[in-house]
Amino acid sequence: MQTNTASNRLLVRLRRLVRVEPGELAALFWAFVYFFSLLCSYYIIRPMRDEMGIAGGVENLQWLFTGTFLVMLAAVPLFGWVSSRFERRHFLPAVYGFFIVNLLLFFVLFRSDVTHAWVARAFFIWASVFNLFVVSVFWSFMADIFDNEQARRLFGFIAAGGTSGAICGPLVTAALAQPLGPTNLLPVSALLLGVAVLCIHRLSAWRSRQADTQVTTATAEQAIGGSIFAGIRLVLRSPYLLGICVLMLLFTTLATFLYFQQAQIVRDSFSDPAERTAVFAGIDLAVNSLTLVFQLLLTGRLVKWLGLGWTLALVPLLLAAGFLALGLAPVLAVLVVVQVLRRAGNYAIMRPSREMLYVVLGREEKYKAKNFIDTVVYRSGDAVSAWAYAGLRALGLSLSTIAFIAAPLALVWAAVAYRLGRAQTRLADAAPAAKV
Repeated sequence: MQTNTASNRLLVRLRRLVRVEPGELAALFWAFVYFFSLLCSYYIIRPMRDEMGIAGGVENLQWLFTGTFLVMLAAVPLFGWVSSRFERRHFLPAVYGFFIVNLLLFFVLFRSDVTHAWVARAFFIWASVFNLFVVSVFWSFMADIFDNEQARRLFGFIAAGGTSGAICGPLVTAALAQPLGPTNLLPVSALLLGVAVLCIHRLSAWRSRQADTQVTTATAEQAIGGSIFAGIRLVLRSPYLLGICVLMLLFTTLATFLYFQQAQIVRDSFSDPAERTAVFAGIDLAVNSLTLVFQLLLTGRLVKWLGLGWTLALVPLLLAAGFLALGLAPVLAVLVVVQVLRRAGNYAIMRPSREMLYVVLGREEKYKAKNFIDTVVYRSGDAVSAWAYAGLRALGLSLSTIAFIAAPLALVWAAVAYRLGRAQTRLADAAPAAKV
């Protein structure tokens, strides 16, 4: 009786923030903890990645982005093979287990005083791959176990779990990086990935309990099947998925331009690597604190108020204004404001809304096509835009000029985002996604 009373009180309090139904409480909790663990794990090592990127030379960043893209090209067929042949409850933990082993290997390398520049570059590339893969797999899983109506209600709050972890990660790094050394935080990051694996098992069990029949349960957990290159084929055959590719390319292009401007402005503003690492951690903390407020108070309501189309277009429209401001005043203060607002808007509004685009699709699209878009398309956009930025700088264009060039691209991004949001609504109305 006391347990039921406590659950009812928790439900009443949660409903002030999110429209959760009684049967969804357990899933909401484990999904929240799952994303918290993932992003806390990543944000513990993110400042190390950014500092290693600068240490390797800002003028060489395009090579690191290209290396990340090439690693993605090799990793996606491997993921396609694993997801085709193993059940969901097996291949999802295997992905995280692989990255846990990687983290421990880097810990051994850094503890062995292997300080060659190539190790730092390898860590930068690995961390960039790690971030995309673990988050992509997370959202594939969420799109698989929740239907469209649940996604619109719950994804904003679930995303807040990741933001909470992204706040804790920089706090842990800022507090312990100097007394313990960044290297000794790598096992902590690995431990958090272990918590994510536990959450996968709990969510799979919840999904099985929700199944109407034993056949439905078996179908939900069975291997997806198909070719290891099915994600590429599915994308090329679908105008809807191709539209998401365009959305992703525009997003990565503008994010990369801003990242390069951040690296240059921070490098010119601070000479001490420790100061730069602290600045990056401070930006992360500001981004994630603002994101959490947005996710808890606005994200779910924005989709209801504006519709998915305008919600997706909101961040690109704000970024267009931000690039204009940066073009007029390319200084640290303006850069920090634009970067914080862009990243907070992406995590709080754009990312959960973008993940809703996949809820109306089949399981193969949710895992294989989505993983291809989230990794290869994403990092190809990074690589191409990195070289484009380097080319613009080689031609003598200033930071202001590049910012003015980026502003109209943000408007194109907004138009594409709006059209995709409308298309998702039409697909959901025509054939609501069934739970699996």
